[in-house]
Amino acid sequence: MRIDWWTLGFQVANLLVLIWILARYLFRPVAAIITARTAEAVRLLVEARAAREAAAAEQAKAEAATAAIAENRAAALQQASEDAKAETAALLAAAREQASQLRNQAQQAIERTRASEAIDADGRACRLAVDIAARLLSRLPESARIAGFIGGLAEGVAALPEAARASIGADGAPVPLRAARALTEAEAQSCRDSLAAALGRPVTLAISVDPTVIAGLELDSPHAVVRNSFRADLERIAAALAHDSAAAA
Repeated sequence: MRIDWWTLGFQVANLLVLIWILARYLFRPVAAIITARTAEAVRLLVEARAAREAAAAEQAKAEAATAAIAENRAAALQQASEDAKAETAALLAAAREQASQLRNQAQQAIERTRASEAIDADGRACRLAVDIAARLLSRLPESARIAGFIGGLAEGVAALPEAARASIGADGAPVPLRAARALTEAEAQSCRDSLAAALGRPVTLAISVDPTVIAGLELDSPHAVVRNSFRADLERIAAALAHDSAAAA
């Protein structure tokens, strides 16, 4: 077999030219395109990874925010429940306090009513007792209704302060004297003598009749009052009974 070196050299040269042409116009552009596409793919992958990580971070933030909202909502509901319980307890306590006050006020009103009724009953009883006593005393003998009271009236006048005694019948003015009935001349003279002795000077009397005196005498001057009568005694007794009843209530 005979080798044609010129042909072989020419073919080798053609091959090298072809390889150079392919390398320059095909392999390099394709390699550049592949490199560019590879870089773009890498960039896209990096961006995708970054986007995925950002999305994951945002999701984590959203989940954290949701959890925080849920926690705050639960805390708010718990606080609202506690506030409602506290408010309910306060309202119940206020209602119980108000009910207690109303009960106390009602009890006090009942007690006041009972005390008032008791005082009224005691007052009626006192008035009845005084009325009965007055009716009984009105049956005394006529002489006893005056004579037995003259000395006591004179003693009451003598016990007055000097200024009060000096004002009784001053300048010859008649001494006003109330009696349960009209006095006889002897009774009137006895009154004048007793009062003159108590005052240390003669007196004249202005005697008036007042059946409500029941029995006794009452001297009523502008500056001195001396009462020695059953009416005065009964009024003092009634006042004392009413005072005792009020104090007991």
